[in-house]
Amino acid sequence: MNQPVQIKPASGRLGILLPGFGAVATTTVAGVEAARRGIAEPTGSLTQQNTIRLGKRTDNRAPLIRDFVPLAGLEDIVFGAWDPIPDDGYESALEAGVLDRHHIDQMEDFLRSVKPMPAVFDKEYVRRLDGTNVKTGENKLDLAEQLRADIRRFREEHDCERLVMVWCGSTEIFLRPGAAHETLESFEAAMKADDPTIAPSMIYAYAAIMEGVPYANGAPNLSADIPALEEAARERGVPLAGKDFKTGQTLMKTILAPGLKARMLGIDGWFSTNILGNRDGAVLDDPDSFKTKEESKLSVLEHILQPEMYPKLYGNLYHKVRINYYPPRGDNKEGWDNIDIFGWMGYKMQIKVDFLCRDSILAAPIVLDLALLLDLASRAGQGGIQEWLSFYFKSPQTAPGLYPEHDIFIQQKKLKNTLRWLGGEEPLTHLGLEYYDAE
Repeated sequence: MNQPVQIKPASGRLGILLPGFGAVATTTVAGVEAARRGIAEPTGSLTQQNTIRLGKRTDNRAPLIRDFVPLAGLEDIVFGAWDPIPDDGYESALEAGVLDRHHIDQMEDFLRSVKPMPAVFDKEYVRRLDGTNVKTGENKLDLAEQLRADIRRFREEHDCERLVMVWCGSTEIFLRPGAAHETLESFEAAMKADDPTIAPSMIYAYAAIMEGVPYANGAPNLSADIPALEEAARERGVPLAGKDFKTGQTLMKTILAPGLKARMLGIDGWFSTNILGNRDGAVLDDPDSFKTKEESKLSVLEHILQPEMYPKLYGNLYHKVRINYYPPRGDNKEGWDNIDIFGWMGYKMQIKVDFLCRDSILAAPIVLDLALLLDLASRAGQGGIQEWLSFYFKSPQTAPGLYPEHDIFIQQKKLKNTLRWLGGEEPLTHLGLEYYDAE
């Protein structure tokens, strides 16, 4: 058995800070409170419901993950948020339309207690949204200092031992890394100069890192995945994870594509279209925001299928992604896929997938898991990029020079083996008869 990593206890309160208090964030907050009150189960959360096998199959050791590693308990979580719209949790949940009224009303007192702080927000980066609950300042560095003050104040007012930040805001316009993002000095100078390449999500990430708060990016924005902030996080021992929550259509791709590749079935084309009508759909109706999302969605198949290694099977794959804003659908997104495949002797076949999903219902357990696992990583002294959390993301953040792993089954093995290592157990390799079966 390995020596367990020294992990500080999960004592006291854990504050989960959420930039963006719309559908995903309010669904997360309501779901955690519903679980605490016994109203609903935290379905979809690995930290709450999944087991982890330890040792040989004959050992019959498979505790719940939350019983194996020292995670914060749901009863110790408090929530904070920022949003340009000043609605409290109750009003925001009603507006989002994800949860049924009978669920929301049962927790009205709690949801009303969560009121968003004024946000760092700029319509230049999210053009289809607006709001009055917005910070003003001399420049972007001043806005970052205001966020840092918010973090310190929240920690003190809610008596939090530890904090975690998970970006639940909208998709910003497409940006590429540049000179302003290279070093912490150049980044801070760019903020002071109001450089347009510094987006609001980067300011939140900077504030979190400088305050020692683990940060996860749930959108495809260029955010903490720039050299300046990655290096700052490493130096300060602050865990980072991102980006873009893996829900809906991309979740299905990372399940189906590894299976097709495992059987060496060829793919001629994969056409994907989505319709959704929530705030995310409205934002993605802007071409520049859609470009950010498109980059995230298109990269998945290329990395899973490895066309450079299997050119006869995947070298000519035509991959198209469309997102259409359709207000009547609300948060109940529909992801439709047509997959043209071929098999023995080149004979053609097709797969049709119509996933009538609820985007925020799929995202909420990801927010909870990331918060708890980043807090665990922080207490275990694991700073910088936490690639073992790739399981939760469309565009996993990796160390420089490494390609991201998109196969969800490989991602799951990496996640669980990291937990085994943290807990002093041997990783599961499935070598030998005693390890032959998958979990």
